[in-house]
Amino acid sequence: MKNDANRRLANVKSRSELGLDYVMLQLEIMSPLGRKAMKENKPFFPGQEDELRTELDNLDSLIAFIKAYPHLSDKIQEVFMEVKDALNTVLKSEKSTLSIVEIHEVKSLLLQMRQLLKLTKDKEEGDYRSACGCIKEMEHDKVSDTVEELPEGQKSSQDQTQIEDANIPDVYFLEDTEELLDILDPRKDRLNTFYIYDEFSSTLASYRKEKRDLELSIRRAQKHAREDLRRSEGICLTPKFDIVVARSNSDLGKIKSLDVLEEIDQDYMSITFRLKATPEVNEYTKKIEEINLKIEAEEERIAEELSKKIAEYSDVIANNCKVMGKLEFDLAKAIFSIKRKLTKPEIVDEHIVEFVDARNLQVEGILQSKGKEFCPISIELKDGVTCITGANMGGKTISLKLVGQVAILAHYGFFVPAKSAKIGLSNYMHILIGDSQSVERGLSSFGSEMEELKQILDFGTERSMILIDEIASGTNPIEGLALTKSIVDYLIVKPYISLITTHFETVTEKEGVVNMQVRGLSGVDFNLLDREIKYANRRDRINIISKYMDYRLRRVDKIGEVPKDALNIAKMLGISKEIIDGAKKYIK
Repeated sequence: MKNDANRRLANVKSRSELGLDYVMLQLEIMSPLGRKAMKENKPFFPGQEDELRTELDNLDSLIAFIKAYPHLSDKIQEVFMEVKDALNTVLKSEKSTLSIVEIHEVKSLLLQMRQLLKLTKDKEEGDYRSACGCIKEMEHDKVSDTVEELPEGQKSSQDQTQIEDANIPDVYFLEDTEELLDILDPRKDRLNTFYIYDEFSSTLASYRKEKRDLELSIRRAQKHAREDLRRSEGICLTPKFDIVVARSNSDLGKIKSLDVLEEIDQDYMSITFRLKATPEVNEYTKKIEEINLKIEAEEERIAEELSKKIAEYSDVIANNCKVMGKLEFDLAKAIFSIKRKLTKPEIVDEHIVEFVDARNLQVEGILQSKGKEFCPISIELKDGVTCITGANMGGKTISLKLVGQVAILAHYGFFVPAKSAKIGLSNYMHILIGDSQSVERGLSSFGSEMEELKQILDFGTERSMILIDEIASGTNPIEGLALTKSIVDYLIVKPYISLITTHFETVTEKEGVVNMQVRGLSGVDFNLLDREIKYANRRDRINIISKYMDYRLRRVDKIGEVPKDALNIAKMLGISKEIIDGAKKYIK
């Protein structure tokens, strides 16, 4: 079982900075049940590795199902477009009688459960859509657009076997509620409507027949009276047994004097008359009023009986609703995984984070909108301190966030944006990033950093993941370097995976600290680059430099090996040779 809801892996800011909120917002979830499942989704913690592996295996099976049966997955989504949360109505049936509208809500939900069971378990479309007659065509991104289909003749026997084996796991199957549906739908026409049918009660059917007979008797009596009026007075009433007479009509006085007509409306132009009820009609009407009371009482009895039947199935319906929410949420995760080319991470017992060719999903989305590609990054982390060094523009912060993004997505049961990944679960995750200035509270960015650092120290525990971006960059360099080194000293003996970006190269000289450098411009032909940016404007120069920047990370084992990207970038952007040479002298 997952841990209790009060246990927290990461705070709100860390979840946002690492991109978990971004991914959640990208999911196509349409029903309140799916949104509830997404809201209640909790991370997995150390000791729950097997449960997470099962979760990821189920997601893998859903992806296979979507690729094999894109049409069925579209149909499942269409059903969820119509789903409403009727669980409160079901629970209400345990204490009180439901109204006709409320019983209809329950019947609609049962029809949707029936359809989902056919689509998922039997791989059949069923008859809900055609029977309902009220589901509108809604345009949405088709999963089939993301699946490349081969012509039938080109599909191998292996492909066919994979399709046949693409089954939705049993955990997503709903419990059959056909018996309750038969009770609410005695005609078994499975229309998405509800009425207290005659089939519910022979007594009700006899009352309604008696009422119809009385109404026919009234109609016949009125027709006879209308025909007598036409023959005797030459006045023709409408099929509704009324007549509108203009005030200028010379026969108005005559019509007013007729006992068989009564005035029911008038305006400045005309007067409306209606056929008066005869004693015979009044007698029929009285009987109808009496029978209506009997019908209402019988309908109330039937509604009470149906409510009790619904209450008997409340546990089954509640569990089905939970499964439906989980199915829609996981289906959305699977569709997102296909569209964004995510991979199932390998969940391991040791506390590590390793991945090959990973991509930051938020940054990748922005770059793709501009026709650019994200430079994939690989890294291996274990308990201890790893520092990422390199000049600005080198993507250190993006790399830091990417590590956290891959890890946190895996913790929450998502596939990850990498070619491959191994993740060991953490008890606590926190990213400390230097953009948390709080003007309202009178704190500088440095003050906010120190508050967050205290939170790390207070909540850090065994198997924590700590991500720190340019700590102490908002204070003077001497104190900043000293503080950074001291933080490294503190973290290196903790059972934490600690990843720190920093400009302070000497921090990496401490024994046991792993130094990862951004490759940057190390492999660039600067003569060619100089010629390309020589006549470019300022914005174009920066874009050109970014184009040649290699954002991949490399491990640096040689102490004191300092990158020169900052000087190279400054030179290319027009800083004088005298200043550049002076800086090189100080580096030496």
